[in-house]
Amino acid sequence: MKKAYMGVDIGSISTKGIIIDADKNVLASEYIWTEGDPIGAVKRLIAILKKQLDHHKYKVVGVGTTGSARKLIGVILGANVVKNEITAHAIGTLSLYPDVKTIFEIGGQDSKIIILDKGIVVDYAMNTLCAAGTGSFLSSQSKRLGMEVEEFGELALKSKNPTNIAARCTVFAESDLVHKAQIGYKKEDIVAGLCKAVVNNYLNNVGKGKKICPPIVFQGGVSKNVGVIKAFEDATGEKIIVDPNSHLMGALGVAILSQKEKEVDFNFNIEDVVFETKGIECKGCANNCERICIYKDGVLIDAWGNKCDKGAIKVKAKI
Repeated sequence: MKKAYMGVDIGSISTKGIIIDADKNVLASEYIWTEGDPIGAVKRLIAILKKQLDHHKYKVVGVGTTGSARKLIGVILGANVVKNEITAHAIGTLSLYPDVKTIFEIGGQDSKIIILDKGIVVDYAMNTLCAAGTGSFLSSQSKRLGMEVEEFGELALKSKNPTNIAARCTVFAESDLVHKAQIGYKKEDIVAGLCKAVVNNYLNNVGKGKKICPPIVFQGGVSKNVGVIKAFEDATGEKIIVDPNSHLMGALGVAILSQKEKEVDFNFNIEDVVFETKGIECKGCANNCERICIYKDGVLIDAWGNKCDKGAIKVKAKI
């Protein structure tokens, strides 16, 4: 039986999973919507990956998690490594593009930039305060224009005169978009203007003060939008690299990292397992910490959130 390694990147909008072999070849992968239910999303993801993997040939012995719900999902999956998005995306990208110097990443509700030098992360920044310029922003604007977000990119490429859209704030962007549409701007010009605004917002906020050098790799869900890719190339004057699996880089990174940790005995059959989380406020001191307790079939398997020993919770069992 050959060894396989799984990585899960779970965010507020989407959940990504990948399984690789010891040589980093992709054996299975999937991208689904989180839909406000990270536990449910991961159950669905695991069921899909289970069907794709040849269980007669491979056994998953490593599991890594990253993303906003990485700790919660790491507990549920019994992960042997839990890493932040910066590390995960850097490792995943470097495995395919070892000379990369700049990583642009735009997801559903946040975005990040990672600066590397000789394979080492030397600087980074994240934007999590406002959704302007993210995937959810583009999705909401596409609905306002009566079209699918998947149509955005190709339509934007048809524009010869992109409309100027104020996209530093979602509220201002929406009102500006409505105004431009009402006074008669072409839809392709408005869409191209939105793509340009996303890029300007990203470079002026997330990328502010950063030394952007090629090779530049663009990833995250928004990297599938050819209109945004062109806007980045116009703004930077550089070729933007987008991998076919650009949306899976974080998951790939933690899958690779799991290869270096102690092996686990992973079981795909978690569909029928009941996982529950409870928030319990501690009254032991003035901190009033909100502790998160994770239960598996009614049994406490992990807890965190306390800032001192007074709020410590004794875990009865581990996965």
